[in-house]
Formats: sequence, structure tokens, C-alpha cells
Amino acid sequence: MMRKTRQETTRLVGIALFTALVVVLQLLGSFIRFGPFSISLVLLPIVIGAAVYGVKAGGWLGFVFGLAVILSGDAAAFFAISVPGTVITVLAKGILAGLGAGMVYKLLEKQNATFGVFAAAAVCPIINSGVFALGCRVFFFETLATWAVGEGYGDDVWGYLILGMIGLNFVMEFVVNLILSPAVVTLIQIGRKSLGKQSGDHQ
Repeated sequence: MMRKTRQETTRLVGIALFTALVVVLQLLGSFIRFGPFSISLVLLPIVIGAAVYGVKAGGWLGFVFGLAVILSGDAAAFFAISVPGTVITVLAKGILAGLGAGMVYKLLEKQNATFGVFAAAAVCPIINSGVFALGCRVFFFETLATWAVGEGYGDDVWGYLILGMIGLNFVMEFVVNLILSPAVVTLIQIGRKSLGKQSGDHQ
């Protein structure tokens, strides 16, 4: 009983630390820009948190990521168009990226934990950018059509969205995640050891 209580306390402290890390990295990342948006430095901590503390923790860290994006002013241009659309899109992409990373790792870790980390690290930015693109289509497409003309894309709104807005940011996030995945494997092993867990027994 005491051991279980100690594990739960360690888990809560760990999630709290990752929550703070996500906020700090998002605020720092808002100053690193490739194109119109900042690079998301928080995706790897979300992957690590989801793998160590479970799928729900991944969703929570994704929510915190989205909230930090809103509070940092990184989504200000979209707030001017639609406040509800911006909030829904930003929070949804963060939450789903965290949940997706956690689910992918959980599904693959029993077969090969290292491959599970690489897959989760790859899935996280794909979901993050994919949900953002979907939100743009649902809430901001007419405005994006105007922006596309101004940026020289003519009536190719999807070309502007994918190449002009998402492209380089996604590539940078994807590559960074994969390059750092070996280090992530080590961090996850350390984190799971601190919780006294064996592979596959977390929620």
C-alpha cells in the first residue's frame, strides 16, 4: 500500500514537472520561428510524458501545450478571425497529439520499445500539424484564401496552407523528434524505472 502511494506521488510530481517544462519550452519556442509560426519544442516532452505516465498524461500535457500557445500570443492572428475556432483548433491539436503519441507507444512498446518511441515521436508532429490543417479548413479557409493571394499563391489555398504555413515548421519538428528519439528512449527508461514499472503496465 505504501509502495503504491509512493509511486502515485512520484507520478504526480513527474507530471507536474513535465507540465512546467511544456509551458517553459513553449514560451521559449515562441521566439524561434521558421515562417509565420514558431517551432514547437514541447512535442518531445509530450512524447516522453505520455510514454512514462500513460495516455491520459499525454492528453493532459497536450492540453497544457495548447493553452500555452494561446497564452503566449502565438495564435493571435487567428484570434482576430474566430476566437472559438482558434481555441478549438489549438487545444484539439495539442490534446490529440498527446493522446496519439501515448496510444502509439502503448501499442508498440511490448513488441519493441525503441521502435515505439520513434513511432510516437513521428506521430506527434503529424497529428499536431494535421489537426491544425483541419481546423484551418473548417474555421479559417476564407481568410486563408485572401492570405494566399497576398503571398503569391493565387487561388491555391491548400498550397499556401501546406507549403507557406505548415511545411518548414512541420519538417523541423519531425526531424528534431526523430534525431532526439534515441535520447528519449533513455529518458523513458529512467522515468519508468523511477516509478518501478515494467514495460506495458501503465495506463
